[in-house]
Amino acid sequence: MTQIHSLMTGPAPLLGKNPERRETRDDYWRAGGYRDLSPDVLFNRVKAAGLRGRGGAGFPAAAKVRAVRASGSVPVVVANGAEGEPGSAKDRWLMRARPHLVLDGMLRAVDMTRAACCYLYVADDEAADSMSRALAEREPVVPARIVRPEHTYVAGEETAVVRRINGGPALPTAKPPRPFEAGVDGAPTLVANVETLARIALLAAHPQIPDSLLLTVSGRGLEPELVEAPVGTSVQALAYRADRLDTPGVLMGGLFGGILDPRRLVTALEPAALDAVGSALGCGAVHFLARGECPVALAADGLVWLAGESSRQCGVCVSGTTALARTMASVAAGTAVPDDLARLGRWSQSLRRRGACGLLDAAANLAASVLRSFGPLVEAHLDGGCTRCTADRTPDADRFRVEPPTVRTTSHPVSAPR
Repeated sequence: MTQIHSLMTGPAPLLGKNPERRETRDDYWRAGGYRDLSPDVLFNRVKAAGLRGRGGAGFPAAAKVRAVRASGSVPVVVANGAEGEPGSAKDRWLMRARPHLVLDGMLRAVDMTRAACCYLYVADDEAADSMSRALAEREPVVPARIVRPEHTYVAGEETAVVRRINGGPALPTAKPPRPFEAGVDGAPTLVANVETLARIALLAAHPQIPDSLLLTVSGRGLEPELVEAPVGTSVQALAYRADRLDTPGVLMGGLFGGILDPRRLVTALEPAALDAVGSALGCGAVHFLARGECPVALAADGLVWLAGESSRQCGVCVSGTTALARTMASVAAGTAVPDDLARLGRWSQSLRRRGACGLLDAAANLAASVLRSFGPLVEAHLDGGCTRCTADRTPDADRFRVEPPTVRTTSHPVSAPR
């Protein structure tokens, strides 16, 4: 069962006071939510806070809002709760446990962009039910609808989101145009991750609130945890909490941020610091290897998973992810030759930005991180294989999957807020 923990020195604003119980509208109202605030004032708060998207790319939230608002057409807002990264549980938990925080953030995004309608894009059954209840408890002033995609890696990519809402499959499309230019029904569309929207709601109620992250911490032999931590917390602080200071490597950002070697545990969880070491925060999923595990085997499993999640629309993605997965598997098995390592090196660079979505980039980043951070270890696999990989080596692409913490639902009459 996934546990819940805070590394905040004071209140944990995203986790709230009762993180294991679903909040009602009355709960949220009493905590300061749904208060009137000028959209322009809130936009300035979001800009001043430097809020970045929490879905993966980390794009400045204010810049996305400004682009949609300045389009000259009536926009659409989408709360993106697809959460396709297997090692992440934060978005599903937010929608299950704090649906009104998410809904408040979405409605404030509607106000800031002057949108005519909004959508909740939710793959998880329990999260969809929780958000549906929240909509019934606090009916928006603009049309709002829940759209259900399949739970896949690519379904949360913003062009896939738009395509699904428009009645098609949840598969990425070529860019441009991007959704902020032409999205749902051709209208400029703000696609925002649900944690990003939750932060916007918090800024509306508490302008001086410290910036924090929701992180999903996991690894073999660990009880997974949903952790709220201040921005700038070190990876080492998470390792200490998980009793993994002796980890041989840590997979960052879901499958997108690559594997860091133990020397990088001092890295701060903020975009510039992670970028400096060739990594990324991504969706905030952090997977620690146990002592005795091999980073090469972890990369091989991750590449197998990504190859299986390809939408098979782009030939370069199909062939590229398959080649990366097959070759890294041969390295882990001790059957690779030096030319295989050279090919991995070339592919990890040449395949970047070649697909319609970020899946191929994630695969290339993962392969590149292993070659960059664990070069001698990778080469050692050519000399008779790695005992850690071959002793009990069963490929396990499901090792990354994490389920959200349990959320209790209470039912009691909802009174009108005063």
